[in-house]
Amino acid sequence: MAATKTKVESIIDENPVAVFSKSYCPYCQQAKQLLSQSGAKFYAIELDQVDDGSEIQSTLADITGQRTVPNIFIGKKHIGGNSDLQAKRRDLETLLKDAGAV
Repeated sequence: MAATKTKVESIIDENPVAVFSKSYCPYCQQAKQLLSQSGAKFYAIELDQVDDGSEIQSTLADITGQRTVPNIFIGKKHIGGNSDLQAKRRDLETLLKDAGAV
């Protein structure tokens, strides 16, 4: 579990925007679409397509208290899920600029 926590933390630390996602999740697709439309450079990891996806999801739940996907971080800060990201639509450009993601 410690190795998974290190992996999750490095994904969050090394990417201005990190999206923990599942390829079949419509909310994940909406979140990634909004980020793309905003011109964000983001790293998405599809938890249903990696061997340690369930461990990553459990680790994220421990870190953030959120078990659902998408689980989004901008500038190393936990944003939340798709509805949280959509709610920040007006401030998204500023958030992304501050994180160096655009």
